[in-house]
Amino acid sequence: MSEDMSQNKASGIQRVISKIENNIRNGNFYEAHQMYKTLYFRFMAQKKYLELLNSLYDGASLLLEHDQQGSGVDLGLLYIDVLVKSKTPVNDEYIKNVGKLFSLINANVPERDSFLSAAVRWCDGAPLLHQSVAQTYWKEKNYVMARKHFLRSYDGSSFGTMLVELHRSSGYTSEVDLFIAQTVLQCLCLKNKKTAVITFQCYTTQHPSITKGPPYLLPLLNFIWFLLQVVDSGRLGAFTILCQEYQLSLERDPSYMHYLDRIGQIFFNVPPPPSRSSGLFGGILESLVQSLDDYNSDEESNPLPPPSAQSRRPTATTSHATNIMETDLD
Repeated sequence: MSEDMSQNKASGIQRVISKIENNIRNGNFYEAHQMYKTLYFRFMAQKKYLELLNSLYDGASLLLEHDQQGSGVDLGLLYIDVLVKSKTPVNDEYIKNVGKLFSLINANVPERDSFLSAAVRWCDGAPLLHQSVAQTYWKEKNYVMARKHFLRSYDGSSFGTMLVELHRSSGYTSEVDLFIAQTVLQCLCLKNKKTAVITFQCYTTQHPSITKGPPYLLPLLNFIWFLLQVVDSGRLGAFTILCQEYQLSLERDPSYMHYLDRIGQIFFNVPPPPSRSSGLFGGILESLVQSLDDYNSDEESNPLPPPSAQSRRPTATTSHATNIMETDLD
């Protein structure tokens, strides 16, 4: 008897879903949206989370594919809401689903940011989600946001390829080493050494203007290569000597010293400087660090020291692409 009832309920649910899909095919999007929301309240009350997740994902995908952006995002937010309230374990399948929904949301939809924020909170900033989001922004040529999310992903291969594309399309020839140097330093400040290494390897091997190394013709590239070796050793003396030997190259961008201060704390147990005028590399500007720490706490990620005001000021010799490299952390 109970088995018959279960079968009847299953067939009833399938009829409802079929009716919703017919509404979408016939252009009755509002009615379809309302029926999905009815399923949401019914299934939540019955704790049928798996069925609900499948229905909401399919519904959000269908509506977004039919350019019903508001309704699609609404169901997408409900999808994340169910993942949170049901305490469903975070796994690659759900992360990929959320990333796919994000890719279907038009860039000019205001609710897109709300969806992304909810997604990042749900999965605690999982690198796989950042990778998917970065890929979407890259396809849209939104290099600022793509770079921000690649920094927090493990997709160094795509990151390096994107940086080559960005430099060749928008950067100056003299900036070829600056692009990868700032990226590697920022990755290390986020304790993301894996991405730092792979991004550096891909960028230096793919960029036609960089001769094969190491060693490289450009001193800053040699510094970054040595730095990636030194952080594994934990030897403070080697780190200090390396920074001293390449001081002239590091002075090309004042923000580098702030990044190296933080790298010293993370990988070499250097205590934070007690004042703005002290510390291994001149100290970290405490107020700016605090503001960036607050930003990153919202992003569920590790704090990253900000570029100095001087390094962020556009100059006659700074390309638009270099400004992208700096302003993505604002």
